[in-house]
Order: sequence, then C-alpha cells, then structure tokens
Amino acid sequence: MTRIRLCLAATALLGLGLPLATALAQGQAPAQAPAAAAKGATVNGVAIPASRIDTIVKAQAARGVPDTPQLRDEVREQLIVREIIAQEATRKGLPKNPDVQVQLDLARQQVLWNAYVGDFVKTHPIADAQARAEYDKLKASRGDKEYKTRHILVEKEDEAKAVIADLKKGRKFEELAKQSKDSGSRDRGGDLDWNSPAGYVKPFGDAMVKLDKGKYTETPVQTQFGWHVILVEDIRPAKFPSYDEVKQQITEGLQKQQFERSVGELRAKAKVE
Repeated sequence: MTRIRLCLAATALLGLGLPLATALAQGQAPAQAPAAAAKGATVNGVAIPASRIDTIVKAQAARGVPDTPQLRDEVREQLIVREIIAQEATRKGLPKNPDVQVQLDLARQQVLWNAYVGDFVKTHPIADAQARAEYDKLKASRGDKEYKTRHILVEKEDEAKAVIADLKKGRKFEELAKQSKDSGSRDRGGDLDWNSPAGYVKPFGDAMVKLDKGKYTETPVQTQFGWHVILVEDIRPAKFPSYDEVKQQITEGLQKQQFERSVGELRAKAKVE
C-alpha cells in the first residue's frame, strides 16, 4: 500500500507540470503492452469509472512506472478508499468549511492548468527546423573558444588598481584573490573554471577575450557587480553538445517560451479589477 500512496501522491493530477504534460500530450510514455484494464467500482451508489484508473496509470507510465495488473488493482483500491473518505467528509459537512472550499478551488484550478498546458503543447508543436535554428543560434553565441579564468572582484576602482600594482610587483594572483568579494571563487584563488565569453556579463567577456594565455587585465573592468581584475590561465577550442543530445531540452525550452507568451497575451486581455 505504501507504493500506491506514493504513486497517487505523485499523480493526483495536481502537479503534472510542463514536462509530464508534454509527455502525455506527445505520447512519450514507454512503449509496452498495456495490462488488462481494471474494472471500475461503485461505492455507496457513486461510480468510480475505469477511465479514472486508466488516467492515473497513464500518468504513471509517462514517469516510467510499468503498467501491471497489480498497479491497476492498487489504484482501484486506493480510489475506493478515497471515495469512502470523501463521502464521509461530505456527510460531516467539511466541504462547507471556508478553508476546505479554498483548497477545492485551488485544486480545480490546478487540474485545469495542467489540462490547458497539455492541450497547448499538443496544439503548438515545435518544428524540427525551429529547434535546429535555436541550436545554431546558441552554438554561435557561445563562440569557438573557452577560457579558464580567475578574477578578483573589489568594490572600488582604486582597489582594483592596487591589486594590479601588486601583481606587477610579483605577488601571486591566488594570494591576492583572498580579498575578493566574490565568496564563490575567493577560496579557490578566484578560479572561475572553464567558460565561454557568453557565460559572463558583456564587459567581463569582452575584456577576457582580449587577453592572451597567462595574461591579466592591466586596467580594471567594471560590471554591475563591482571592479574586476581578470586572469586568463588557458584557452581551448569550445566544446558544444550535438543537436541530438540537446534537442529535447531545446524543444521544451521553446515550448515554455511559447506558453509564457500566450499566458502574457491572455493576461493583457483579461479584465482585472
């Protein structure tokens, strides 16, 4: 019974989200022969149709859970128990409780949200050409080189100039990095690892690509975070995943953008007082 509680908790149709809704809409569930359908039930005159069991099992299949007779029987039994509890809660007047009414309204909205997302994905598919164009754009924006860099971030330009002066006197970059206000890299000697210019804010990336291997900026670089002294430790050809490796991720990203634009348009048209 623990297993079925987990199954139903995950698939109560209140938290499908875009990835699962996408899977349901596009039929991405693992290919397998469906188990024999479990029959529905009637609880105190209230019907639990077999289609309700099918819906939950289908959602589980999209998450990789095998469709088995045992799973269907467990889903059926849990739905029976839930109906019994729902009837008892209604008999006690709990649906009239204001807090319960709010939760019921929210649950209804969430179910409709999930249904709308699934329908939107189904009716607004991303063409392969569109996904490939996005891939090409991302690849071009990354550039053909990656840089292994360190930096020291300080509050004022004069502080950055003082760091550069110390570097010219022979002090080690890693030692001076201890004064950096970037706590994420400070304890690693300012190490930012490998990245492309597009991975940084523009002033930082622009300054970085002008440096040769082993050189640092002799003029402080200002960004919205403060003043930087940048060291390029190494340069290598950029690595970028193949289209097939990232096609699904790109497609889901484009679907998300389409959906958000649609929501924005609906929001703009809505009369909100």
